[in-house]
Amino acid sequence: MFLFDTITDTNFNFPGQQSVYKGKVREVYGLENDVLVMIASDRLSAFDVVMPRGIPFKGQILNQIATKMMAATEDIVPNWLIATPDPNVAIGHNCEPFKVEMVIRGYMSGHAAREYKAGKRELCGVSIPEGMKENDKFPTPIITPATKAEMGDHDEDISRENILARGIVSKEDYEVLEKYTRALFERGTQLAAARGLILVDTKYEFGKTANGTIVLIDEIHTPDSSRYFYADGYEERQQKGEAQKQLSKEFVRQWLISNNFQGLEGQTVPEMTDEYILSVSERYIELYEQITGEEFEKADTNNILDRIEQNIEGWLTR
Repeated sequence: MFLFDTITDTNFNFPGQQSVYKGKVREVYGLENDVLVMIASDRLSAFDVVMPRGIPFKGQILNQIATKMMAATEDIVPNWLIATPDPNVAIGHNCEPFKVEMVIRGYMSGHAAREYKAGKRELCGVSIPEGMKENDKFPTPIITPATKAEMGDHDEDISRENILARGIVSKEDYEVLEKYTRALFERGTQLAAARGLILVDTKYEFGKTANGTIVLIDEIHTPDSSRYFYADGYEERQQKGEAQKQLSKEFVRQWLISNNFQGLEGQTVPEMTDEYILSVSERYIELYEQITGEEFEKADTNNILDRIEQNIEGWLTR
């Protein structure tokens, strides 16, 4: 018998509800008065594919890291957040999302390293120097945007020039997105360093409120949206050509790759046993505690959907 309930789907009907959007991980309920209710599910996405089983406490971990990080950056970039009435829930201002994810990379890791290894020396219109090794630091962090995918589709790399040429974002707005992305990455780097970590790369998503303000939305500096290295021993591992000790979702990707799955056509998701599911949950808890410096407190998962519904409705009718 599995020990914990997980959130893999919701079907709420809140007072004043006008819309529902289900992303790869989050479920977003649009209410009247331009209010959004965002529920972080326990779904696990890798290679733009949602895995068949949920991970206990994953949604709580992502939501709590994101809301803490929004509070730690709201002095430099405005964000959408109003309240967090439940461990898995964030409530904020309804925004029109920009249809690009602002990916910023301080080090050549993950997708960038795979592209480099395949012989590419340009990523999203940005030139990458010759002679770099995996996990080397870029001279200056590079912004490599991606188009936002619908559930089940793949995000795609796109250049700044292509974004502007296709009118996906106006030049004026894009310059703000770039400025905010660099400011957030600099702050995130400082926050990570205080925890003995290196913020390797991350992505930010932005939207525009009804009054035209550009704000940060969705998650920020979580292990799903970011990659962290342990600072201690980084240089030594690089010099020896060893793998870096990291905090991110990369361990899930590597497990999938080792089981012949990269989200390609014809590939099947490997079986995720109870033991493996719990091991992933434990890793996410480790990530939370390392990133925040706080002990993780597991929320009650008995009747988890009832708990969420009651806490949201309690906030709405306060």
